[in-house]
Amino acid sequence: MGRDEEKRAELKAKEKRMDPLRVASLFSGIGGMELGFESEGFITTIQCEIDKFCLSILEKNWAKVPKKYDIKELSNAEIPFSEVWAAGFPCQDVSLARMGKRAGLKGTRSGLFFEFVRLVKEGRPRIIFLENVHGLLNSHKGRDFEIVIRTLAELGYSVGWRVLNSKNFGVPQSRRRVYIVGCYRDRRGPGKILFEPKRSERDAEESESNGSATISPFKKVFGNPSEEGPVVQGIAYCLYACSARHTGTDWSRTYVTYPKQGMVRRLTPRECEGIMGFPEGWTMPPDENYKNNDIDSLRYQALGNAVTPPVVAWIAKRIKSYLLS
Repeated sequence: MGRDEEKRAELKAKEKRMDPLRVASLFSGIGGMELGFESEGFITTIQCEIDKFCLSILEKNWAKVPKKYDIKELSNAEIPFSEVWAAGFPCQDVSLARMGKRAGLKGTRSGLFFEFVRLVKEGRPRIIFLENVHGLLNSHKGRDFEIVIRTLAELGYSVGWRVLNSKNFGVPQSRRRVYIVGCYRDRRGPGKILFEPKRSERDAEESESNGSATISPFKKVFGNPSEEGPVVQGIAYCLYACSARHTGTDWSRTYVTYPKQGMVRRLTPRECEGIMGFPEGWTMPPDENYKNNDIDSLRYQALGNAVTPPVVAWIAKRIKSYLLS
């Protein structure tokens, strides 16, 4: 290659790095993935979501982004070129919050993972990014997770995964999720993206081995019980979405109390938006046809199924650095 050709190649590579990176969102929910990636400069190219309430939230916040309703009817040709495909595929059939036997990847919801695989098999994006409940790791004694990893590897992806807790990313909620990154034909990529070269605060909690005994974060509170105002836990329990009224789940273990008045109430949807890392009012639908009694339940459920944007933003930043390196 001559000097002129080298310069042209360098210029072309520089121009490519200046182009905005793109992310395609599948199983979009209320857009937690998109918020995280867009905070790092990515552009959302498409959203696919079947839940009508969640779709109304996406329409409100991304009016110009193309929408698809059912991933079963989505073709690879309809997905604009995107360096990253992000998907929080349904967790209901692998979640530990589900009472009784878990259907796993054979379930009608979590089994939609294979629709994602169908699209990846043809599209081969450079990066795939998945999020799910950490119950995926032991669903059917780990066989479901093995299927996920093996299936992606057979498509040519080197895969890495890491369990991260939202409370270590500035979110006042203990929410453990498994994050999976696949890099097409690059075995070193997932490690570069998901792991720091040294152990950090993301990895472990404080332990008693360093001296003083630890106090459960759930016992730390804000507010004074002797005063009129409310008292809230410093860290909320994980917000699940397995019940319309959210009784018998961790939603019902995070209360706002008013000790002096002897009153207790559950968190409001607006408060839940905050402890999930979403902007205030994010889940208020634009459609006035929703009945007031239904809105709260729909908002609770959508938030309980969502991914926390600050965690995604941390990973998106590392994906961006990898793509531009």
